[in-house]
Amino acid sequence: MFRITPGRRAILGMAVAAALTVSLSACGEESDTGSTGTGTAPSAAADTSLADKVPAGIKSAGKLVIGTDSTYAPSEFIDTDGKTIVGFDVDLFNAVGQKLGLKTEWQTAKFDSIIPGVGSGKYNVGVSSFTINADRLKEVNMISYFSAGTQWAAKTGATINPDDACGKKIAVQTSTVQADDIAARSKKCTEAGKPKITIDQYQAQSDATNAMLADSPVTAYAVKQTGGQLALLGDIYDSAPYGYAVGKDQTEFANVIAEAVKALIADGTYKTILDKWGVAAGAIAAPAVNPAS
Repeated sequence: MFRITPGRRAILGMAVAAALTVSLSACGEESDTGSTGTGTAPSAAADTSLADKVPAGIKSAGKLVIGTDSTYAPSEFIDTDGKTIVGFDVDLFNAVGQKLGLKTEWQTAKFDSIIPGVGSGKYNVGVSSFTINADRLKEVNMISYFSAGTQWAAKTGATINPDDACGKKIAVQTSTVQADDIAARSKKCTEAGKPKITIDQYQAQSDATNAMLADSPVTAYAVKQTGGQLALLGDIYDSAPYGYAVGKDQTEFANVIAEAVKALIADGTYKTILDKWGVAAGAIAAPAVNPAS
């Protein structure tokens, strides 16, 4: 989902309808800032040709310090041990690090502090489901690696049409583009003389909730976790790329990261990781540095 301020697609702190007996918050718990994690990704072999292109200062350190807001399953969240940061963003960037011959050190941070932290040199990279936009590109270089949009889900077997949800009760997260989306849909309903959509903004879940809409990887992951209770509805729409953030003076390094993602796509590691987390619908074919937003 898009969060209106500061512009991330969403923060994960929600539950799907009680009628569906699914709790997304169980997938990712809030954590204190300062939590750390170091992980490995599925079989990403080092590439000496890429490692040789890593800037000398980073290469000599032998690791990348990564800032992330670890409250956003399935992208980045705290595992059941209460300290390890996991998620598809984590697996994928760990694989990037492996391609570059570098270890990864993950540090939990407040979302809106990550890009300033990259700019100040506190973090080598920001990896936190950042939607690439013009404002962020003024502060950092960004490398696209995934595409996310809005996706609907409902109880398996439901016949809800996202384009005609009049009279239904629909769950969204407060202060997101999805909240605006469903409000606009409800207005169209009433203007057409149909019942309004009852909008459940997660503070008051009820058994009457018919469906939900959220960021596409969040919804896909929710569906995967329910063992068939939830099913996706319709297509993903309003898609935009996620990007890794590196310093504005690190264009050379940004290009190397893009090459590493391309290598992961070529050797199949990229697909393996996205399939593992149930988010393959967001796969991209051509990572780019500072793509037009």
